[in-house]
Amino acid sequence: MTTRYSALIIDDEPDIRELLEITLARMDVDTDSAADLAEARALLAQKDFDLCLTDMRLPDGNGIDFVRHIQQSKPYIPVAVITAHGNMESAVEALKAGAFDFVSKPVDLQMLRNLVATALKVNKKVTEPPSDKTATLLGTSTIIQQTRQTIAKLARSQAPVYISGESGAGKELAARLIHESGPRADKPFVPVNCGAIPSELMESEFFGHKKGSFTGAVADKKGLFQAADGGTLFLDEVADLPLEMQVKLLRAIQEKAIRPVGAQQEIPINVRILSATHKNLRQLTESGQFRQDLYFRINVIELHMPGLRERPEDIPLLVVHFLRKIAREWQTGVPHLDKSALQALLHYPFPGNVRELENILERAMTLCEGDVIKEEDLKLPTEGESISGEFNQPGLSEQTLDSALDNTERDVIVQALEKTRYNKTAAAKLLGLTFRQLRYRIKKLGIE
Repeated sequence: MTTRYSALIIDDEPDIRELLEITLARMDVDTDSAADLAEARALLAQKDFDLCLTDMRLPDGNGIDFVRHIQQSKPYIPVAVITAHGNMESAVEALKAGAFDFVSKPVDLQMLRNLVATALKVNKKVTEPPSDKTATLLGTSTIIQQTRQTIAKLARSQAPVYISGESGAGKELAARLIHESGPRADKPFVPVNCGAIPSELMESEFFGHKKGSFTGAVADKKGLFQAADGGTLFLDEVADLPLEMQVKLLRAIQEKAIRPVGAQQEIPINVRILSATHKNLRQLTESGQFRQDLYFRINVIELHMPGLRERPEDIPLLVVHFLRKIAREWQTGVPHLDKSALQALLHYPFPGNVRELENILERAMTLCEGDVIKEEDLKLPTEGESISGEFNQPGLSEQTLDSALDNTERDVIVQALEKTRYNKTAAAKLLGLTFRQLRYRIKKLGIE
């Protein structure tokens, strides 16, 4: 038996109500309609709905008032707001108030169908058990429990989310969790490092191009927006976008459409935008390095990922998780930390956060003897190298610590290889590693 969904439509224009009713009926969605907020509140009190579509301007108030009303009375019902064309301020205000999404007049029927289909998955997704691929945000600290609760709420919305936090704090993990816990989980999650794309290729990478549009364009190519169609596009290090590209990205987000390089027509796109950077985006906006209008568009809701030094009580759990993960990859037994090693980690400020902890443990597993990791195996920087999690040498980036630690490990392995005349089996024995572990390290560190 096919599940019948129901929707509440609120609009004072009869022709708009009729258009929405016909469109939803063709999607097997039953509808009740109201011409004003008073009538809508009466209908909402009588029955539950799977979705609500409300106009922004109504005779006795506006749609945002109704969004807030539903958030208080029946927050499980996703509400989409119909806004006037080009009125992004109202759309953003609605999203901040808790609206699921928005659609602009004149209503594009394909965009409306996409919105409805996604909204109807929201409550269904909540009742489904997590899949094996679902990422996890580990920790029992109060701050990480609050972060998980916020992520669960954000997963129910389609509002753009800006994820702030230091390098290595887990911003991409948070983005994956929002995607995998939400109604777009069965569609692509496409992460892109905005700082890694050459500026001259950026427009083609994001929007695609047509054959012959420039030298080297030998065939049509889909861009990242099209690759993420129906799913989520995660813009990592969004602060690194050049200003010219920021303008084009803003238009794509506002119009929900893109124009491939060399194309004459825009193509509708259905993606949710999540973005992140370890830089202070507000400061960059104030200094003119990042467009203010784009900042407000991608930062409808901000999620801050706490640094590891803010939740030291989670370190023992993370240690066990990473040691098991590495042992599984290396197909070896799981080592454990002795008391002094664990105490050293608990008192270390972790400027590189969770990513640094994983790297430290991976290196320690390479260097330790037997199945016990001692404090000296961790190779933690001395107090002079790091103060309160901030590097005290000018010009050092947040990646420098990991690079320095990798260099130390590389030197140890190269010395063992030279000593054994590049006999990997003998070198592995000298280092107290299995052959598989040594081969893994050689590949990861790029040792020839």
